[in-house]
Amino acid sequence: MNNFWGDSLSSFWSAWIIVITLGTIGISAWLLFANRKTDKTPDAEGNVDTTGHAADGIEEYDNPLPRWWFQLYVGTVIFSLGYLVLYPGLGNFSGLLGWSQESQWEEEVARAEERFAPIFAQYQEVPIPELSQDGEAMQVAERIFLNNCAICHGSNAKGGYGFPNLTDDAWLYGGAPENIVQTLNNGRNGLMPSWQQLGSENIENVTQHVLSLSGNAEDAERAEQGASVFASVCAACHMPDGTGNQALGAPNLTDDAWLYRAPGQSLADSVRQTLRNGRNGHMPAQAAYIGEDKVHLVAAYVYGLSRQD
Repeated sequence: MNNFWGDSLSSFWSAWIIVITLGTIGISAWLLFANRKTDKTPDAEGNVDTTGHAADGIEEYDNPLPRWWFQLYVGTVIFSLGYLVLYPGLGNFSGLLGWSQESQWEEEVARAEERFAPIFAQYQEVPIPELSQDGEAMQVAERIFLNNCAICHGSNAKGGYGFPNLTDDAWLYGGAPENIVQTLNNGRNGLMPSWQQLGSENIENVTQHVLSLSGNAEDAERAEQGASVFASVCAACHMPDGTGNQALGAPNLTDDAWLYRAPGQSLADSVRQTLRNGRNGHMPAQAAYIGEDKVHLVAAYVYGLSRQD
């Protein structure tokens, strides 16, 4: 109840829940006993009571409930009252046992920490390149990755639209162990501003120039015209040769890794869309979610993904 309603209920809502809950149980029990019939013996003339309902000449007998069914219903009433006394469920009443789902969760986490903390502490002492070669450690790291990272990067870590592929060598912020640890600890916030103010002609020229950097230009003349605009507005982040800047998270535009290319979308349309609308990438800090003691282990897993044969 506390999870649904918050930390505590007001006196009114607490009383409301108590009245509704106990009232429902009480009315159900009253209906059971008020309509209880124990005698199904025929009268002197051999007639048996009926409910008065008839269909096609067939009457419905007014027989008592089977004893086992009646006793089972009484048992559920007793069980429900006992449950409400022992466990939280009646407004702000916490139950005689003092149990709560929060306290149980905290106890389970404490037991897990006591059991596994020494193991993670041992992994912490192993350098990331060496740890990435430990098969047992990587099995543990893979489970953590699947539970916390796969929702964005995919279960195979190959990423998707707007989410980097972690199995290649196209690193936005660097693939060295310290870079990966920094990403996991602090998160990343990428910002590509909109260049709509350049005008449609310049956007098309810059698009073709960007494509030419990876050998994909569709119009060589426009690509040449876009070089000067690229040098004045794009080179500060992506470098004059388009190889990017990992300190800023500016992508390398000379390779074949395109973060915002949707399935079925042409490469030119993807670049145009980026120039017109900009991009805002956000990688949340993971230390608070997986625990600082597990960051080192997950970093080793990610490090090893791009170095698999």
